[in-house]
Formats: sequence, structure tokens, C-alpha cells
Amino acid sequence: MTPEFINTGVLEAPVADETLIARAVGGDRRAFGELVERHYDFIFRTACKWCGKVSDAEDVAQEVCIKLASVLKSFDGRSAFTSWLYRVTLNAVRDMQRARSRRGRNADRYAEVAPDEYLPEQEDAATSRELWNAVRRLPEQQRDAVLLIYAEGMSHAEAGVIMGCKEATVSWHVHEAKKTLRGLL
Repeated sequence: MTPEFINTGVLEAPVADETLIARAVGGDRRAFGELVERHYDFIFRTACKWCGKVSDAEDVAQEVCIKLASVLKSFDGRSAFTSWLYRVTLNAVRDMQRARSRRGRNADRYAEVAPDEYLPEQEDAATSRELWNAVRRLPEQQRDAVLLIYAEGMSHAEAGVIMGCKEATVSWHVHEAKKTLRGLL
């Protein structure tokens, strides 16, 4: 006689990220898979905001998921896992951008016949896109501060944790970015 599964109607609470992290660092592939699955959308959305192009964001998200296996052990728990993961994703975006500039690629200068993103039909959307494109051209620290504050909705203190600087420094970068953007637009 084999035991039967009995549905008690009680839902199990999801396993905490910290538990999954500890298991994954210990070699549990299932825990690692669950952790990646749980946070993939967050990684992808973050990459999208920083890259500005869906195909690049997909590449970055894939790279972060692969890299996560080797860097997960460096998560020390001093900050929230999502803050740490945000920083890992941001570093992957920067690595991709640096690699492109080193290779001297000019692929973005050529128009695509069938773009993978629809052009906004409303004037406000076009203006917004223009603004975010200008933000992406800002110096690195200014760009990071603006995107964290305005695109991610973080406080200056939260942005400081991600950027590895003080809240006042983030405020200064935002102020400088506004001055720079006035010249760009």
C-alpha cells in the first residue's frame, strides 16, 4: 500500500530569500533556480531601465543570472538582497556598455527596418523618451543618481546604498544632472 497525498488546504509559506541563498551557496541547484526565477523579472526590468533597449536588457539579464552562480557567495546580508542584486545588475549593464565602447561599435547608428519596439504615438511619450535618452548620455554618477531617484523611485538614501556613497552626494549628483540636462535639451 502506498501513502496518498492528502490535501490539507494549508498553503506553505514561500521560502525566504536568505534561506534560498544559503542553500544555493551550499550547492543546492533547486534553491538557486528558485532564487533566479523569483528575481528574474526584477533583474530584467532593472536592465531595461538602464539599457533603454529590450534586446540589450535580455542579454544583461541572462549574463546576471549566469554570473549570480559565482558571485552569490559574496552577498553578506548587510543590505537587502534586492539592493545587492540591483548593484550586480547595474555593474553588468556598465560592463556591457564599456565593452561596446572599447570595440568601437556603431551598430546603434544604423536604423532598423523593423524595430523591436513600437514608436510612441503621443507627443508626451516622445518627449519622455527624448529626456531618458539624454539622461543616458549624462556622466556615469549623474546618470545613476537620476535613474535611481526618478526611474526607480528610490529615496536619496536608498540610491546612496546602491551607488556606494552618502545621501548628500546623491543629491549633488542629481543637482548637477539637472544642470547638465538643461544644456542637452
